[in-house]
Amino acid sequence: MGKPTGFKEFSRAVEPYRAPSERVLDFKEIYTNHEDKGLETQASRCMDCGVPFCQSDEGCPVYNLIPEWNDLVYNNKWEEAFQRLMKTNNFPEVTGRVCPAVCEGACVLGITESPVAIKNLEFAIADKGFQSGWLKPNIPKKRTGKTIAIVGSGPAGLSAAQQLNSVGHKINVYERADRIGGLMMYGIPNMKMDKSLMDIRLDIMKTEGIKFFTNTDVGGSSKNSIATEKLLKDNDIILFATGATKPRDLPIPGRKGDGVHFAMEFLSSNTKSLLDSDLKDDSFINAKGKDVIVIGGGDTGNDCIGTSLRHGCKSLTNFEIMAKPPEERADNNPWPLFPRIYKVDYGHEESAEVFGKDPREYSVSGKEFLRDENGNLIGIKTVEVDSKFQEIEGTEKEWKADLIFLAMGFLGPEDYVNKKTKVALDERSNFKAEHNIHKTSHPKIFAAGDCRRGQSLVVWAINEGRAAAREVDLHLMGVTTLE
Repeated sequence: MGKPTGFKEFSRAVEPYRAPSERVLDFKEIYTNHEDKGLETQASRCMDCGVPFCQSDEGCPVYNLIPEWNDLVYNNKWEEAFQRLMKTNNFPEVTGRVCPAVCEGACVLGITESPVAIKNLEFAIADKGFQSGWLKPNIPKKRTGKTIAIVGSGPAGLSAAQQLNSVGHKINVYERADRIGGLMMYGIPNMKMDKSLMDIRLDIMKTEGIKFFTNTDVGGSSKNSIATEKLLKDNDIILFATGATKPRDLPIPGRKGDGVHFAMEFLSSNTKSLLDSDLKDDSFINAKGKDVIVIGGGDTGNDCIGTSLRHGCKSLTNFEIMAKPPEERADNNPWPLFPRIYKVDYGHEESAEVFGKDPREYSVSGKEFLRDENGNLIGIKTVEVDSKFQEIEGTEKEWKADLIFLAMGFLGPEDYVNKKTKVALDERSNFKAEHNIHKTSHPKIFAAGDCRRGQSLVVWAINEGRAAAREVDLHLMGVTTLE
């Protein structure tokens, strides 16, 4: 695929982000414009490797036909590349922006050279498809008479909705927030994914016949809630796609009181205020002028860093309990596994620009939140830990902080949606259902996404939504044409 000698002739090059000093001043996307010729050159590096591990189990979770659309881009057949990408991925405009590119970690070229710039190419193909009007509604020619309720409108729920609607089922999607999109709307900050992309997608899905219900808390106790039992009565199937939204807490002394917030509380309120009023309504947690500490790494921690910088925080520190990753793959992390190496993400780069250094402090564990006599947060006491996370004597330290954000991952779904239906849970409190089967212990309820597999990636949620859709269709119709 691509140019037979492309990987020998050209080095890897990815399109840069906007300059840190510029992008940290706004919530616009951090990316620069796509350059077709440069991308076509990068696509030529796809090396006709024979066994494309990029789309194997160690590579892309949705099995994107990566060598095929690389070849099409190299040959300037962008529209065909877009159609090929859409065959396997319901939301490439999202994954092209936020996926950690496990496909690149499995790229055969990456054994001896830098891998093909797969994520950059996916991003560009998706954007060109949107801008060129190649994304069109897929309206089913006939309806089956079957009705399916999908609880949750994140990537798993919306992927399942698209797939099931395409074969003629009537789809109703229920979302407790005021906007559709779940993680894609309120979990991913605007500088990583402009929310106008979701508006375009949702307009198309509505045209296709999918119905959306916002501010509707299935199984909840508010006036806007709807009973799960009612959905069971009114639908042939319910698909739980509620996500894993129970955050991991840090129950150390001083936890109670203002100043310590879960990361999603910070990120979602910021995005909502940005969309509602351009941050003029003051209905968000404001880091302006504050000494900020973020506890936990990963994408969520990095997003807290980027958001705090855009508010104009006074200082910024990021604690990670893990040791600093190596610069190169460790012996126990060989190709084609995802490379667990030291990386600098957009927020780390911005922090270095603003404060002169990377914000991360490794092998650090919180011991106590520090408060003054009035209960106001003034800092945190920490201790260094070894490779087994055991405290190292004599390493206690106090850090100043007005705001601390907990970005330590999630423990599973909030299960109030299940309080009457009593679907069986696994040992991690997720809805118990086998992958690629997705049936729960209740005969009319399926589960997909993070609420079934636990906290994971957007691309895995898309995989789960597509797989669950296929199984629901098979269950209802006895046969299925869904991939």
